[in-house]
Amino acid sequence: MMIWNEYKKGFESYLQLEKSLSNNSVEAYLADLDKLTSFLLMTKNIAPAEVQLAHLVDFINWLASVGLSSTSQARIISGIKGFFKYCLIEEIITKDPSELLEVPKLKRLLPEVLACNEIESMLQVLDQSKPDAVRNKAMVEVLYACGLRVSELVSLNTHNIYSDEGFIRVIGKGNKERLVPISQSALKQIELYKIAFRNHLNPQVPHDSILFLTRHGKAMSRISVFYIIKELAQKANLSKNISPHTFRHSFATHLVECGADLRSVQAMLGHESIITTEIYTHLSKDYLRKTLEQYHPAYQP
Repeated sequence: MMIWNEYKKGFESYLQLEKSLSNNSVEAYLADLDKLTSFLLMTKNIAPAEVQLAHLVDFINWLASVGLSSTSQARIISGIKGFFKYCLIEEIITKDPSELLEVPKLKRLLPEVLACNEIESMLQVLDQSKPDAVRNKAMVEVLYACGLRVSELVSLNTHNIYSDEGFIRVIGKGNKERLVPISQSALKQIELYKIAFRNHLNPQVPHDSILFLTRHGKAMSRISVFYIIKELAQKANLSKNISPHTFRHSFATHLVECGADLRSVQAMLGHESIITTEIYTHLSKDYLRKTLEQYHPAYQP
């Protein structure tokens, strides 16, 4: 067990310093590694250098037998592969036993897409008598206008909004920065929020530079934004499964439907791979049919 703990500490440093992962991501990787080490010590009692593909297959089969979903299995496999890659770099092992470890096939569910009138209906049900309504409207507008992840929204800084240029600077996954255009409508709502709500707060350190704050002057949490969105969807009588992420997917889908190229959408979403963007930007059946009718020779009059 001691040798696993030693390598685990090295892996943690590798994830933090070389991969620049967030604390949440590092903790997730280490938790997945803990599952593997517990299984191996319980059933095989072997060190990292002794692990073989068959051992890892037994571990994945065990995960499936205790009811872990394919999605959870895939995430854990990703963590395992990351660990053995680290071991290979550090010459702890000479061959990666996870190289041929297969990820279970995932059933890909396309996220919901909101129509513009549905987004508008959510904004209209905001209770204007509540002081935080102007803040919530600004958050919804920024989510949709910029296609942000909820983690990017709640960590958005006031000094990263360039109103004159019409851009915001976003800190994405792995602390990678990107510039994203922002609409004048969203900028206007941000200013209204500052005047009506934020300027009357006493921001608490270290949240004083965060744009979206609670009434107590602290940064909004991701779960708080989730509940706000859920409540707005319910009040607007929308039956779709809506979360903050729905606005990000709607942003990408609407851009592609209006003719934006995938490379531009990829840059705005902060995706490393264009493949991720292709999956994300699910096109509506109506759009595909209209495209076919417009460009396919068999549909020409």
